[in-house]
Amino acid sequence: MTKLLEWLLGVSLVLAAWAVVSFDLLELRLPQSYREAAWPMPLYLLVSFGCYSLGTVGYRVATFNDCDDASAELLGQIQEAKQDLRKKGLKI
Repeated sequence: MTKLLEWLLGVSLVLAAWAVVSFDLLELRLPQSYREAAWPMPLYLLVSFGCYSLGTVGYRVATFNDCDDASAELLGQIQEAKQDLRKKGLKI
């Protein structure tokens, strides 16, 4: 099962549970307070997901590894390219 299908299945299950509680589709006779609490749940979940996403991106940016070897290799390649261009008559 792909990640997309996993996410769609999870969202569908949550949406179905929300619809059952909010609209009393199965006539469970839940107290009115349950239905009132269920109405804003999609908004709360969306805000929670956004906060989680921002936290994850912030953490990964803060702990991003520097690639010193790759940086040194790139600087060497830049120097080689400059020397090659100077040999061909380009002024840098």
